Amino acid sequence: MQKTMQQYTDIFDKCQTNEGYFGDFRVAGDNYFVSPVLESVPGTVMRFEGNDKVMWATNNYLGLADNNEIKQVAVETAMEWGVSGPMGCRMVSGNTHEHIALEEELAAYAQKESSVLFNFGYLGIIGTIASLVGKDDIIVMDKLCHASIIDAARLAVSDPRNLRVFRHNDMDSLEKLLQTVNKTRKKGVLVLTEGVYGMTGDLAKLDRICELKDKYEARLFVDDAHGFGVMGAHGRGAAEHFGVQDKVDIYLSTFAKAFTAIGGFSAAKKEVVDWIQYNARTQIFAKSLPMVYVKSLRKTLELVQEGHVRRERLFEVSELLSNGLRNLGYYVAQTASPIISVYVPGGDLAVGKYWVKFLRDHGVFLQCVMYPVIPKELIMFRIIPTASHTNEQIAFTIEIFKQLRDEYSLQLDIHLEAVDRIYSND
Repeated sequence: MQKTMQQYTDIFDKCQTNEGYFGDFRVAGDNYFVSPVLESVPGTVMRFEGNDKVMWATNNYLGLADNNEIKQVAVETAMEWGVSGPMGCRMVSGNTHEHIALEEELAAYAQKESSVLFNFGYLGIIGTIASLVGKDDIIVMDKLCHASIIDAARLAVSDPRNLRVFRHNDMDSLEKLLQTVNKTRKKGVLVLTEGVYGMTGDLAKLDRICELKDKYEARLFVDDAHGFGVMGAHGRGAAEHFGVQDKVDIYLSTFAKAFTAIGGFSAAKKEVVDWIQYNARTQIFAKSLPMVYVKSLRKTLELVQEGHVRRERLFEVSELLSNGLRNLGYYVAQTASPIISVYVPGGDLAVGKYWVKFLRDHGVFLQCVMYPVIPKELIMFRIIPTASHTNEQIAFTIEIFKQLRDEYSLQLDIHLEAVDRIYSND
């Protein structure tokens, strides 16, 4: 992944280079490693280049993507409303009792007073943060926050000096920043973090973050895209996992992960949500979320709330696969989330591509992460288990990883300092 730093006379000049994000893949017209074309509906087995692969790269955590109850609601709603209705933005002609009911149900599940829907989680993050952060307010952000949070933070602050970044999950770094900004702050401070970090699978230390934000009179925004429906005794997310659901000031999640749809929501105290609803430009000037999603999401939320067995199976699948890979000698990061990060010494792009192709050619589809996202000396296989994966699929995947190890005579001894650098983002 590259970003252009050169200056051009014409804004289109850069388009003829291999610069920018994933520039080499763009120039090569690649649809194998970047934007691979999958040929079937989401599931534990999907077709790629005409052949079935065991799929470990979709965020279908609870296995609800092919749930027949949700499909039935979607079909019936589409027959009545089509894919467009209601038409218009919520403030003009796009509001319905169904939208309001879903917001009330989401707020109750998240144990907040109120919530507001957005058409995408990305828009929810940008709209929520930009609507709340004003001139002279300060944002304090974890260094590994998702691109959507970074974009929102940059959009929200008028003075770049009011955007501060602390080392990933480093509470000393966070506290020092809060101490510093409190010496000169004129207005409010908003701390931004994810709940579960989707790339690495580690959790934000929300218990300690809540202590610090209270100590230094800040507010806390948590994007829990990968935790919502998954973490905690009732699936409410990472904050429930740490027992601080009531301490999180603004709780946000997308529906693109465990809820296997599109859209998102922010939940908070009623007056805060009212402010967001009337001031978030990504909400005010966007068409209402189509009814086919709203009604389907209400059914999905019902299944998620009742999803104890699915969550137990999800973590069982994660543990079985993680332990099987560790028994082969692979280094698998220890995290509290079900996301599996497998680290292998390497770092060369060509080598990493060979390894990915080997796995896919042998029936296992997953993501591979390399430099500059992680240190040069490592390659990371990112595996997303679901509640629907079978023990046979787990055993098959372990066997293919064994063949990969033996075929390429992989040296699996890891320098732990390199892994530590990923989680500290040094």
